[in-house]
Amino acid sequence: MKISIIVPTYNEEACIARALAALLALEGDFEVRVADGGSTDRTVEIARGMGVPVVEGARGRGPQMNRGAAGATGEVLLFLHADTLLPPDAYHRVAEALTDPAVAGGCFRLSFDHDHRFLRFSAFLTRFSFRLFHYGDGGYFVRAGIFRELGGYRPYPIMEDLDLWLRLLRAGRTVVVPASVVASARRFRRNGVYRQQLLGVVLVLLFLAGVKPHTLKRFYSEVR
Repeated sequence: MKISIIVPTYNEEACIARALAALLALEGDFEVRVADGGSTDRTVEIARGMGVPVVEGARGRGPQMNRGAAGATGEVLLFLHADTLLPPDAYHRVAEALTDPAVAGGCFRLSFDHDHRFLRFSAFLTRFSFRLFHYGDGGYFVRAGIFRELGGYRPYPIMEDLDLWLRLLRAGRTVVVPASVVASARRFRRNGVYRQQLLGVVLVLLFLAGVKPHTLKRFYSEVR
């Protein structure tokens, strides 16, 4: 089983080399693809210099990931933020989860690179399958055929990850593998841990209540 890792980027010069080096060092049948959204720094140059193919296009995480997935050759697609690291046994974890043909996809548990007690608590909650605990920074993986049947990510400016997760729940069983990615807490450091967490919860609840993603994006831009 081949797994295609799709990494959406926009001006990730500070972390892309570390992220790609970690991915290229993983054991297993992987391919790594960067889907860039018009970076003006050295992100694309660094990725190509490391031998990683880059697909370029307009900015927007959902469309970027769709472009990255379009040329992927793996039976499984794994979408990973540029500031997030997979566990060393990621291939084994995903392959094991997908031995059950009823499983459409899943994600990893979450941990952060910042030792704040509230972030540790938030990370602890991601071991449970409740849908409100799982977003794109948990490293979604999905069978490529199912991803294409679903039409990929919708071109939302925000909440494209939760939207895909909700549709994936209807396509088959999803699993949370018992291993954690390590995500950057840079947004929490910049905006404040409690403020950023509260903002995230409010956005999710509004989305589930039917508020349009473009409205949510304007709200997020104004209050962050």
